[in-house]
Amino acid sequence: MKSIVSLLFILTFSLGFAQDKKETTKTQIVEASCGQCQFGMKSKSGCDLAVRMDGKSYFVEGTDINKHGDAHAEDGFCSAIRQAEVVGEVKDNKFVVSHFKLLPQKK
Repeated sequence: MKSIVSLLFILTFSLGFAQDKKETTKTQIVEASCGQCQFGMKSKSGCDLAVRMDGKSYFVEGTDINKHGDAHAEDGFCSAIRQAEVVGEVKDNKFVVSHFKLLPQKK
């Protein structure tokens, strides 16, 4: 009986974890900007890089808002929503990036 309960617990935990993790091993184009200034995210203060995929916004781990130019410039993340090429996964409601390339703006 203990082994059945243990097995059910492990399966339930595993399924819950799998739903929280959205893995993307392929390159995709997403919207990138300041989560607070452009995407209206409130869970952090200040200015932090975020991406929006499938209508949902995630703060980014693995790169920083200041590594991609002046965030407060006219075309910076706090002033504009940009396109970025990314590879990564959603983990614990954050986008953990292994590749982030800001794309040139279309004129």
